[in-house]
Amino acid sequence: MISRRHLLAGSALAPLAAAGRAQAASPNELTQLLDSVLQRALALLPQLLTSAGLDTGPNAAARSLLNDRSPDARARMRRLFEDMKAGLGRFDPARLQGMDWINHQSALYLADTTLAAYDFGFGDPDVGPSIPYVVSQLSGSYRAIPGFLASLHPVADRADAEAYLARLSAFALVLDHETEWARSDHARGAVPPDFVLRTALRQFEAMLAPAPAASELVTALVRRTRAAGIEGDWETRAARIVEAEVYPALRRQADLLQGALEKAPTAAGVWRLPEGERFYRHAVRAATTTALSGDEIHRLGLELVKRFSSSADAILRSRGLTRGTVAERLAALRKDPKHLYADSDEGRRALLADLERRMEEMREHLPRFFGRLPQAPVRVQRMPTAIEAGAPGATYQPGSLDGKRPGLFEINLRNVAEWPRFDLPTLVYHEALPGHHLQNTLRNEAEGLPLLRRMPLFSGYQEGWALYAEQLADEMGVYRRDPLGRLGYMASMLFRAARLVVDSGLHHKRWTRDQAVAYMSATLGDAPSATVREVERYCVQPAQACCYMLGWRTWTQARASAQAVQGRRFDLRAFHDAGLLNADMPLDLLTRVLERWARAGGRPGHRVPGSAARASATQSAPWRMSS
Repeated sequence: MISRRHLLAGSALAPLAAAGRAQAASPNELTQLLDSVLQRALALLPQLLTSAGLDTGPNAAARSLLNDRSPDARARMRRLFEDMKAGLGRFDPARLQGMDWINHQSALYLADTTLAAYDFGFGDPDVGPSIPYVVSQLSGSYRAIPGFLASLHPVADRADAEAYLARLSAFALVLDHETEWARSDHARGAVPPDFVLRTALRQFEAMLAPAPAASELVTALVRRTRAAGIEGDWETRAARIVEAEVYPALRRQADLLQGALEKAPTAAGVWRLPEGERFYRHAVRAATTTALSGDEIHRLGLELVKRFSSSADAILRSRGLTRGTVAERLAALRKDPKHLYADSDEGRRALLADLERRMEEMREHLPRFFGRLPQAPVRVQRMPTAIEAGAPGATYQPGSLDGKRPGLFEINLRNVAEWPRFDLPTLVYHEALPGHHLQNTLRNEAEGLPLLRRMPLFSGYQEGWALYAEQLADEMGVYRRDPLGRLGYMASMLFRAARLVVDSGLHHKRWTRDQAVAYMSATLGDAPSATVREVERYCVQPAQACCYMLGWRTWTQARASAQAVQGRRFDLRAFHDAGLLNADMPLDLLTRVLERWARAGGRPGHRVPGSAARASATQSAPWRMSS
């Protein structure tokens, strides 16, 4: 997904403060405040401008720049959020209605949680899930910028190619800023665990292994200029920058991590960091937009593991598979060659083609379950090989706001054996349709939203929807003739439940990495490489793994409540529109919004203005899905 980091920064501080003083406390002026704030802030966020497709016209110069990672930029960001909160304080939420109330409450939550992150004095005070380590196997520009340049930076003409080179040169400065940032955090006691550092160092080694001309940073530009027919010696020029600027900066960052490894702790959880227990409580609130304690999360996880293990057991028994634990039987199925793709280029192409086919099939089900259908397409591709070692199994990147760049669904294919055929359908439903792509695209295409609320800001809402989308696919009947596919869905739900146990175990109950790996292996039966990668992910993204189940619980409970209130009048398509067309929001706010909607009779009173019209059952979206 789009990183929420650097959402707001820089000298937009002064315009925001002025706007806050000037605005009268009226709904229209609240929308104007949020729009004007973000418009000014976006002028300082070149990567976000590119990601959103807004780096054109007067913003075209942004296409040659990367986000500022300097101490001065971070200080300005903090001041901006302080002034944003002050500006929002001029509006009385009790006098706001509908979308204005949602906008105000969402923005205020965003300001509060982001400002709270600054109080710890270490880590990246991201907008969204907490990042305790500036550089790890999953955080840092070293792993984000190559993919950004390869997939999001446009290369349509010579000016775009020149802008690519300018950004490539700027990459070195960004790396050095983050190296010094990480050095300062290490001195404060925020050093990643030793196993995290070793995984990150393997990724640095992979990035530095090719000759400069063979680096992904160079080959991506060469491939894309050739495809666009742009003349020029792009390989030589890009390779020169990589050799003289980027590789030395990467080595300096790798040297810092190597030096930190000598004294790095083995403890996996953030409890060992300065104010670590408070940091985890904050992380839970920032990631899930709930205030559950570590003990509550752990108990809920154990209950859900029991529930979904029982469901998986029933399916396995119906297939005559009765011997061994659920995890052992799942592991045996996942090792059966008839369920695996060939570990070759051909096998990977076949896997990607099957994902495409599943997305196309799901498209036919959507009009029966959604009033609004997304117009922008989604593309599926392999994750960049240089970051596969520490990257999650799959990710989704929203398309541009104007719909010109499609959504991007990337899958980690380092080890094809991690993806047996029966596990893939539910992955499609989570990442693409009706999951992340549908939700993000409907937000992009909704009417009447301030630009701030078109950003992917709340992980609990997003990941909760994506997990609810897996359930919805089952309710659509997609597994009617595919019992093993439904087993994959139950295994996915079991996996998300186990995450609650492991995340709270690591960060609240002080489990070791090995304890967490052993629990996941005994519960899930996943491939060892996938289990280790997942556990190490939770170590550097505390509470992010809790977003899925806690968000799913909110969506399912809200639906059950609405059905109870409305009875036979309940319209599932209208419920989905009410939850999605109001865009991302904190989970407790989502609950209140859907309660108000249900008690108002299911009318579009709390939807985005102008979004009440529904698609007919025969409406189709002009999607072109290609790898």
